[in-house]
Amino acid sequence: MIQITETDGAVTFRVWAQPGARATEPAGEREGALKLKIAAPPVDGKANKECVRFLSSLFGVSTREVEIKSGHSSRSKVVRVFNVDAKRVREKLGL
Repeated sequence: MIQITETDGAVTFRVWAQPGARATEPAGEREGALKLKIAAPPVDGKANKECVRFLSSLFGVSTREVEIKSGHSSRSKVVRVFNVDAKRVREKLGL
């Protein structure tokens, strides 16, 4: 089960990124993290930008409201999304 923490009008959860995929899409769960296929290479921050773009689109917020808190150069990331609640995140992820 993906672990989602809600505090101060934002949700925080872990993402396991798989860059270089054909399409950007959720791919289930891995050790409490959202497994996310990313259609961008892990070069020059392109995969991180695509991750932020996809999550902002999925949750209906601007890209400025999605923050990669840690793991910028790792597959394992901690992401914070502002102006969304845990219920909406679970709904959008089909949890």
